[in-house]
Amino acid sequence: MDHTNIIHDLLNWIETHLDQPLLLDNVAAKSGYSKWHLQRMFRSTTGHALGSYIRERRLSKAAQALRTTPLPILDIALQFHFDSQPSFSRAFKKQFGETPAVYRRASPQDLAEQHPQNGEPDYYHQSANLHLLYNGKCTENKCTQWMGQH
Repeated sequence: MDHTNIIHDLLNWIETHLDQPLLLDNVAAKSGYSKWHLQRMFRSTTGHALGSYIRERRLSKAAQALRTTPLPILDIALQFHFDSQPSFSRAFKKQFGETPAVYRRASPQDLAEQHPQNGEPDYYHQSANLHLLYNGKCTENKCTQWMGQH
């Protein structure tokens, strides 16, 4: 199996395990490679750092949960493996430009104006700072189909 297929399979596996602990050692064990080699393979194949990809996908899933569930922000933060609500809020604001509470209170119309949907599936939270939803296509030793990439 070539590196592209390995990363493709790994991306699909990560997507289904975002609500579980995804330590680099665990992800590397899943891939069958050392964590150092896996990180190099991931970056060379996707152009993105593995840890950043996981964190940004978790934040995207958390954004979806903020809009679709009544769960307290702390519960959502813990569900997606952030250590605390303040660390979650800092990461969320850095990625989306607003706090989780402000994001949750925004009306769907406000969100549509800020983040127009361009045919992306419902589970994709679009933001100028979020460009890492893998679209399932790897060709010529590269996984280049990233929805929303600018």
